[in-house]
Amino acid sequence: MINFKTGSIFSRKTGGEHQTPEPESDNQVLAVWGSPSSGKTVVSVKLAKYLADKRRNVVLLLCDMTTPMVPCICPPSDIEHEKSLGSILAAAQVTDNLIRQNCILHRKQSFITIIGMLKGENVFTYPSYTAEQASELIGHLRNIAPNIIVDCGSTIAGDILSAVALMESDAVLRLVSCDIKSISYLSSQLPLLMDRKWDADKQYKIASNVKQYEAMENIEQILSGVAFKIPHSQEVEQQYLAGDLFRDLGLKESRGFRKEIEKISKEVFGI
Repeated sequence: MINFKTGSIFSRKTGGEHQTPEPESDNQVLAVWGSPSSGKTVVSVKLAKYLADKRRNVVLLLCDMTTPMVPCICPPSDIEHEKSLGSILAAAQVTDNLIRQNCILHRKQSFITIIGMLKGENVFTYPSYTAEQASELIGHLRNIAPNIIVDCGSTIAGDILSAVALMESDAVLRLVSCDIKSISYLSSQLPLLMDRKWDADKQYKIASNVKQYEAMENIEQILSGVAFKIPHSQEVEQQYLAGDLFRDLGLKESRGFRKEIEKISKEVFGI
């Protein structure tokens, strides 16, 4: 059963299931952002799954309209009530009811609700939207769900939803791969946010997908330190390539990855 706030999204079952109290947390909206291929979607999904496994309700908002990520994170057979983010942003006014009607359910993850573009859609499938509509979406999600994870696109210059999410989120995970190109990319994007009162205090700098023998110390020095180091996991990579990121991680080599996800969840959401 989806135990969101009273009168919020919807339930798939009725009955007397145990209602788990939602945690008190100053961080309700988490934006995950970084350079291309830094692991934004992987971290977003695995964080959402970790919260769901703890019986915490979470909305996973997938911003990418160039490469819709819904088909990339779980098999089509795991999806029900398949609706599109585009339908929300195409409306003249975003409301709680509109969001409820256009959420995606995962058959095996009852505490997770997904909002994103569908396979075959792109930025031109729906009418253009404004920053005001994007802000309304984030605001109404706060009314609906206790925990919201936003998987932002890397390129924020033309991605209004991702840019707004970065501005209005309570916390930001800023992912960077351990290579100079990734750092250069983020350096080119950061000035775009400076004029919009980009809050550096709410950022967690993260070295992501760190592989053995990579120059981790040099990356930390360039970034002036990192809050978390997410190691590479072959098991996670295989799940990503298979489009099945909601699967459990059972191999010993994924232990370091799991521990960092747990640390991030505790730091950001207190869970």
